[in-house]
Amino acid sequence: MGIISAIAVFFVIWWTVLFVVLPFGMRVPENEELRLGTQEGTPTNPRIGRMALITTLISIIVFVTYYVMTQVVGFGLDDIPSIIPGT
Repeated sequence: MGIISAIAVFFVIWWTVLFVVLPFGMRVPENEELRLGTQEGTPTNPRIGRMALITTLISIIVFVTYYVMTQVVGFGLDDIPSIIPGT
């Protein structure tokens, strides 16, 4: 795997993990806390930096697992048995 491919795979993993991690710990404001001009579902304290850090750490773990399984162990799509019988 080349460096460009590795960056592309990491980028896809990072965005996927971001959308999984983003809702964790979000709190929506109560009616009395709602400011004029904001929607009801707007989080009160989104902590985007913290979410990006958590996303990066989880993505590194997932990417290292992917890299070891595909490059070191040699596991690939051809190793997955066929689901359709008779093919």
